[in-house]
Amino acid sequence: MNTMMKTIKIFDTTLRDGEQSPGAAMTQEEKVAIAHTLDEMGVDIIEAGFPFANPADFEAVKAISAVVKNATVCGLARAMKKDIEAAGKATSGAAQSRIHTFISTSPVHMKHKLKMEADDVLDAVSESVSYARQFTDDVEWSAEDATRTETDFLCRTVEAAIKAGATTINIPDTVGYITPIEYAAIFKTLIEKVPGADEVVFSTHCHDDLGMAVANSLAGVQASAGQIECTINGIGERAGNASLEEIVMAIRTRADVMQVQTNIKTENITRASRQVSSITGFAVPPNKAIVGSNAFAHESGIHQDGMLKNRETYEIMTPEDVGWAQTHLVMGKLSGRNALRSKLEELGYTIAGEQLDKAFAEFKELSGKKKKIYDEDLMAIVDTRLEEGKEAFVLQNMHVNWNDKGDMKNVTVTMRINGEEKVVEATGDGPINAIMVAAKEAANMEEAVLTHFKVDAITEGSDAQAGVTVRVRMGERTYSGRSHNTNTLMATALAYVAALNKAHILSNQSQAAA
Repeated sequence: MNTMMKTIKIFDTTLRDGEQSPGAAMTQEEKVAIAHTLDEMGVDIIEAGFPFANPADFEAVKAISAVVKNATVCGLARAMKKDIEAAGKATSGAAQSRIHTFISTSPVHMKHKLKMEADDVLDAVSESVSYARQFTDDVEWSAEDATRTETDFLCRTVEAAIKAGATTINIPDTVGYITPIEYAAIFKTLIEKVPGADEVVFSTHCHDDLGMAVANSLAGVQASAGQIECTINGIGERAGNASLEEIVMAIRTRADVMQVQTNIKTENITRASRQVSSITGFAVPPNKAIVGSNAFAHESGIHQDGMLKNRETYEIMTPEDVGWAQTHLVMGKLSGRNALRSKLEELGYTIAGEQLDKAFAEFKELSGKKKKIYDEDLMAIVDTRLEEGKEAFVLQNMHVNWNDKGDMKNVTVTMRINGEEKVVEATGDGPINAIMVAAKEAANMEEAVLTHFKVDAITEGSDAQAGVTVRVRMGERTYSGRSHNTNTLMATALAYVAALNKAHILSNQSQAAA
């Protein structure tokens, strides 16, 4: 790392803003697992959640605070004492804690959302930041919808936040409206006009409604912002947030232009991307920059010829820079437990004990079905998981029948429901529909509505594992489930049961924490 170059802080909000994507709800254990990955990757600040939003969120932030070793753990809070108290208490166990409080400052938000006058908003800024300072010396303040806020008023709110003790000032493009030139101009104006601006860190937080979140974030950095707020895979509300992997690799690859660096260990990026995709059920598009499956693929004859002569002809970074491993056969049915453990460590996974035993058993079962075991097969085994021992519903057996005309789809599902075996027979428009009808009847979750169903081949060949992702809606929330199997119908059943389990687990966590 260049000691002469300014280091930009990476503030990851996958666990807060990212989870606000419909269907991206995560259990406490899943959030802790992602937080571990972010911490190991070198993220500077992890926004762990919105503690006052619900009891489960509070407990998740508290749990993350207890295990994160290096990063600052941040809790979000509105400009209200009850929110700030919750954030302070939830992050109190962290080695380094931060409270991130915010209030809207744009005319449209103040009039229609807050129903507050400008002077009242200014008072709220001062009071909320001052109160947050009672819990921690590290307080971040955000002007929600800053990019549609009148410049003079934005300057006044930022000045009030700094005087009250804010150490980081965030200028969010909440609705993804701004352009890079305009965004850079806002930072330059604030830094030039606001007293005390040189004593705080300015931060970007950009949404991707017009596809400019990454470009806007980098423009903010070039205008002296010292922190970037982003998410893994760019997940977030509506069109998502600025993508961490794109920002970090743009800074690294174009250091000649950006003249800054980050603390991110880039070789961990692909691992983090796959983990978040697996847990949320949000697939990464093949053409996604940095982490998409085609990001380093070359099919054109001209491109292939250039690559064979010199990789730099068509690659501005190497796959290894971001943790991509070549898909190759290294494991087989004769491979042992220690070999599997070593290979998983090579892929970025550290598991032992019962977890390793279960992974090895599944690996052995898979190696009896497939001639070739690829890295992606192994990662699917580890990534597709629920909280061990907490599953209310466990699929034990499934039998599918149809007549020779193919119009009679009959499914018998055997499930263990809270420790008791239950057998349900159901019919449907097809075997997949029948499987879901039977599973939700067995789980007594008839209100579950399927909103998304997707099948992908994890690896190549006729014996490839099917990766199935489903999302189900129950009430106002959507829950995802993902599984894999060489049998597509079995993968479907496992994924659907996983979604039902997630709905059950999150509901119970909220009730238990209340």
